[in-house]
Amino acid sequence: MKRSLANVVFGLLFWGLISSSFAQQQAQPAKPEVPSISVQNIKGNIYQVKGGAGANTGFFVGEKEVLAIDAKMTEDSARQMIAEIKRLTSNPIRYIILTHSDRDHINGLVGFPQGIDIISQEKTRIHMDKAFQTAQDRACLPNITFSDRLNLHLSGISPGKLIELIYYGPAHTDGDAVVYFPDEKVAFIGDLIFIGRDMLIHRSKNGNSFGLVKVLKGILGLDAEIFIHGHGEPATKKEIQNLMESIEEKQVKIQALVKEGKTLDQVKRIFNIDDQGSRRMSLVEVIYLELTEKK
Repeated sequence: MKRSLANVVFGLLFWGLISSSFAQQQAQPAKPEVPSISVQNIKGNIYQVKGGAGANTGFFVGEKEVLAIDAKMTEDSARQMIAEIKRLTSNPIRYIILTHSDRDHINGLVGFPQGIDIISQEKTRIHMDKAFQTAQDRACLPNITFSDRLNLHLSGISPGKLIELIYYGPAHTDGDAVVYFPDEKVAFIGDLIFIGRDMLIHRSKNGNSFGLVKVLKGILGLDAEIFIHGHGEPATKKEIQNLMESIEEKQVKIQALVKEGKTLDQVKRIFNIDDQGSRRMSLVEVIYLELTEKK
């Protein structure tokens, strides 16, 4: 009888420990799965790379070389991107153009072979110079920068394939580059648009919502039909036009509220903004601060 009772007690304790362990495992949030890398042909020899860690990237396959646009967020995802490029061509990657300095666009640079020319707008390099502290990272600092425009000619039939790099001014950051393929009427625009979600402006990198409107007007002036961005499907001119107009409408409304003497909290309530716990500043708050801060 004593042995039987002991067995019962042991069994209850055993199953109790298993149940407790299972409950703890269930309570721990599962790590989000990183989607697989995939390649989408956009037009001609222009491709978009989706999935992996980090923002959408892209590349162009030239006659003798490859030009990559942005570098994913991790070394592993960058190597997966390179593997996909090698499936399509044996041409070496000669250039990487960075649309801006956010880590989900640049931290994968360590996964690319050494000796590739890395190109960015000059202010993007300044931000990277502050962020990249290790010797491995600093070896990936851009070695070619530009101020307003840079025309790049890939090897091929003279004068070569033309790709235009354009800087319109501060917007998402103060170093956003547009990569424009005039022949294909395709433009890579980084994080200058977010479709279906709140627009992100990095005030810490001197981004500006009024500057963004100016930049979007510049992009709309391009003879382009397809716009590749960091976080979504390829966009159209109409979608960019709608986004720009919605930002302008917010600016006009917030400007009127500021003139009425409304506080930031009051303005956020009017726009139903609840950003408690959010690590990102809402566009409404950005616009309010731009309108009220002392120049």
